Amino acid sequence: MLNKRMRIRNCEGATRRDCLQLGLGTLLAGGLSGVFRAQAASATNLRRQADACILIWMDGGPSHYETFDPKPEAPVEIRGDFRSIATQTPGIQFSQLMTNLASISNHLAIVRSIRHDQGNHGAGNHYMMTGAPPRIPVGCGAFVSFHPSLGSVVAQQLGAPDGIPPYFSMPSMSRSGGPNFLGAKYAPFVVPDNPTSNSFRVRDVTLPSSISESRFSSRQEIRANIDHLMRITDPVAGDPALLSDEFTDKSLQLIRSPQAQAAFDIHREDEKTRDAYGRTSFGQRALLARRLVAAGVPFVTLYEGGWDHHEDLFKRFEEKVPPFESAIAALIRDLDDRGMLERTLVIALGEFGRTPKINERGGRDHWSNAMSVMFAGGGTPGGQIVGATDRQGYAAVDRILSPENFVSTIYRKLGIDPNQILYTPQGRPAHLVSDGNPISELMG
Repeated sequence: MLNKRMRIRNCEGATRRDCLQLGLGTLLAGGLSGVFRAQAASATNLRRQADACILIWMDGGPSHYETFDPKPEAPVEIRGDFRSIATQTPGIQFSQLMTNLASISNHLAIVRSIRHDQGNHGAGNHYMMTGAPPRIPVGCGAFVSFHPSLGSVVAQQLGAPDGIPPYFSMPSMSRSGGPNFLGAKYAPFVVPDNPTSNSFRVRDVTLPSSISESRFSSRQEIRANIDHLMRITDPVAGDPALLSDEFTDKSLQLIRSPQAQAAFDIHREDEKTRDAYGRTSFGQRALLARRLVAAGVPFVTLYEGGWDHHEDLFKRFEEKVPPFESAIAALIRDLDDRGMLERTLVIALGEFGRTPKINERGGRDHWSNAMSVMFAGGGTPGGQIVGATDRQGYAAVDRILSPENFVSTIYRKLGIDPNQILYTPQGRPAHLVSDGNPISELMG
């Protein structure tokens, strides 16, 4: 049964289950074994600033006015109900609900000048998650994949140690977070369960309670004996059993991996640490993300829906933002305290910003001319604002940047060349990113 959080709808009225039923869910249908078909990481000559990225995806498009780009001097119908607050960094202000992040602004770089021309959820999501604009017009509710996502490229090029999947997404995959032509082996390992539950455990990494360790070992002996039987020797099609053996073995390695068991066991955390993140599903997933990158996972997406505020924006922000931004601040502090922040990139964003003028329903609508993106860690110089919107927040006007620049920044920090050419299974070339220039102010 889908939990309440997973049933969140955007304005087009489609749930993530609806999208998966369109057939794109088959990317994940291969189960755990498909996740492990990763090849060895490719070598790179780029200076690697980060070992991992935690991408906090605010699905629906969070308002830049009510987060990191307030406009206190604008008319009330534009500036809204919230006041601006000072941050730890002189001269930088956030919106009033961002109190915890304001207190650690020395760790943050806020980019206020990314803009694009894809003003609906499907296309905007794809552009920001892949760095490639959709090839054809895309509807608001579309679940599309014309290009490999950030997480899938990182999984394919970096891999992960100890049999752990290199790309996680919690509690679901974002609509354009898949591998496209890289293949389902680089799809994310999805952890849908709520980690606030006392019975929380990650599927497929522990034996079912109905199967004992001795029975499990016996089954593996039977499988090993069957494997001695004559194989198919079709020189064209090959033996499908042979093709799946390696992936099945890696799945079994995960079940038996002490490193995986330790990473997934959130109950090993100190109660004070769990309280610091907040006993919400998002807070505990953020804590699990920290455990995963500590275990060597290079890419984790924390999917948080419910940011499509066409109405009652201010009331909904008052309910949603405090525990959410507190958990992000706790994650950054925790990484810093453990000496991990310098090598872990933390990013928070959605597919676009929101309209300048508050509508008659007390909300803001889709707006891709301006948005704010938060960066922390991974060698990112903190305490800075990159770019600017105009005095009323209508559009980026200074240091205008694109989704390509955003995606190239992540790749370069992880030591991946955004200028490389990938090849489809049919041999067709595809630029990883058409503009491989990163955001220089973030590169350290």
